[in-house]
Amino acid sequence: MRLADWLEVSTRTIKRDVAALQQAGLPVRAQAGRGGGYVLDEVATLPPVNLTPAQVVALAVALAAGGDAPYAADGRAALEKVLDVLGPAARDRTEQLASRVWVRRPPAERPHVLRAVEEGLVQRRVLALRYRDRSGVPSHRRVEPHLLARTDEQWYLVGWCRTRGAPRWFRWDRIEGADLTAELVPERDPAVFGTPPADARPVR
Repeated sequence: MRLADWLEVSTRTIKRDVAALQQAGLPVRAQAGRGGGYVLDEVATLPPVNLTPAQVVALAVALAAGGDAPYAADGRAALEKVLDVLGPAARDRTEQLASRVWVRRPPAERPHVLRAVEEGLVQRRVLALRYRDRSGVPSHRRVEPHLLARTDEQWYLVGWCRTRGAPRWFRWDRIEGADLTAELVPERDPAVFGTPPADARPVR
């Protein structure tokens, strides 16, 4: 095997390491035939992108101004991937433009808590929340996450509160703890959570 010769290891080592990558979720597969071998699935790579420096900086500005908005960490990781596939000249122009745009904001807090809420929505799993209401009273609740909404300059987790048996809007900055449970979220009529304002819309 050419790969084993190139790395100066045994074929058995190559097969073991590839199996470990596959078990970790990396889309590596064997390709048969002449010129075959192990290949990385095309879906795992980004094609060349033709974003202008201003477009890339616009993404960076939105992320920087978002503070602890939902999926901010994923957004920053995606931005790094975009930067990685820019050509050297385009990346240099982008970095120069980005250095001339400043955003002042406090560091994001409670990243582990917010990450659990984000994952609850992605995986459609019930959350065990530790929440403090507007009067400062703490509570422990089981909540079905259904959507995230921003209104009046605040982010909210909108879900079905198992403790209250009713829909509730939980302010993002009052969620003090969150853990994923194994229970899946059932489908519910979106109308039970209220009618969005006329000027509200999904992010896409």
